[in-house]
Amino acid sequence: MANQKTIKKPFSVKGKGLHTGLDITLTFNPAPENHGIKIQRVDLEDQPIIDALAENVKGTNRGTVLSKDNVEISTIEHAMAALYALGIDNCLLEVNAQEFPILNGSSLIFVNEIEKAGIETQNLEKEFFYVKSRIEYIDEETGSSIVLLPDTKFSIDTHISYPSQILSNQYASLEDLSLFKEEIADSRTFVFVREIEPLLTQNLIKGGDLDNAIVIYDQPIAQLEFNRIAKLTNHDVMDASQLGYLNGALKHDNEPARHKLLDVIGDLALIGRPIIGKVIATRPGHKINTTFAKQIRKELKKQDLQTPLYNPDTAPVLDTNAIKGILPHRWPFLLVDKVIDMSKEKVIGVKNVTANETFFQGHFPAEPVMPGVLIIEAMAQTGGILALSNIEEPEKYSTYFIKIIETKFRGKVVPGDTLIFRLDLLEPIRRGLVHMKGTAFVGERIVTEVDFMAQIVKNK
Repeated sequence: MANQKTIKKPFSVKGKGLHTGLDITLTFNPAPENHGIKIQRVDLEDQPIIDALAENVKGTNRGTVLSKDNVEISTIEHAMAALYALGIDNCLLEVNAQEFPILNGSSLIFVNEIEKAGIETQNLEKEFFYVKSRIEYIDEETGSSIVLLPDTKFSIDTHISYPSQILSNQYASLEDLSLFKEEIADSRTFVFVREIEPLLTQNLIKGGDLDNAIVIYDQPIAQLEFNRIAKLTNHDVMDASQLGYLNGALKHDNEPARHKLLDVIGDLALIGRPIIGKVIATRPGHKINTTFAKQIRKELKKQDLQTPLYNPDTAPVLDTNAIKGILPHRWPFLLVDKVIDMSKEKVIGVKNVTANETFFQGHFPAEPVMPGVLIIEAMAQTGGILALSNIEEPEKYSTYFIKIIETKFRGKVVPGDTLIFRLDLLEPIRRGLVHMKGTAFVGERIVTEVDFMAQIVKNK
């Protein structure tokens, strides 16, 4: 488990926009828990706010573009990558133009300024996106693909290839986000000389120069034509016979691949949750990155909570004997086998449902189904473990229902199922009153939800 984070104090960065060429100010502000990353256009009359989420992506031409109610914000990926890599969950970004400043074409300035401002750990826990099975998206038209694989942490491999004698095949990897600043953050965006004029005709890269982008000259053109393009972009005239990187030395031999990796992180940040899994991106671009993020967002919307990760081989936080030291329940009414995770606001419990349960003798002999009231009771017992675990001598107390506010049954529970319970405190425990939301899972399905209140009472 890990708690949400924000920045300790506001800060601003200033620079020109890559596409507009405007002088832009971008201000990062602390934000409360569960705020997420939001972007506000302070240059517009109503100062509209857009959530930095994949469903708001409306364009990917040379950058990621968010749009809502005809308001656009573009070139957000480098800032989003910095926030994601440093674990910032909640932040309000105020910008006075339709795009973020490009700065030096990387994430490094954003990372440095966030670290200077300081990072504050908040009280509520993060919600992660756990990759539990292989997820793949392939763009048949381009041959690009992104694969997510189960893992115990976030890591990413990126492979790029271009029909170019200067930049053909490159590979970059990041094994841990703690290495982002050292290995990835300073890698700059790049453009081929042959792309410059078409981009300018699309009214793009007005603010591009050798200070904020790697410029790759890989196909010889006549000196006069080369001079003309240099003039269009305010570059010094160079020798058209010399192919290579017009900026000179790269920061890394594989800097373009590292920058593509940076972009993938920034775009996948639009999922809205940190990923626990391994990303393999082949020939990625903003289009496939954000399409993939949209796909995951759709799945998350279908079920707000993912089933908690459960590995039977991992030692539990509390086994049956430890649970008996907290709860007064005994056979045949102890309905929690073990606790696999617990914090101040949340507890995860497990119940293995077998054909030997006494209630199956009558409910129902021909088609055994676990009674809904017992699923609720099992969740209440799991919540009781959390409530009583912070009390001295918990064995001297019990918890009693005082109100079941709302219940939903979404599926049957039958012999052979493993029930996983997640109980969340909805407000701090006061005067012995406990208000909780319980969710019961079987596999990836939610089978029961309950909102209830209980009271902690000392035994007579």
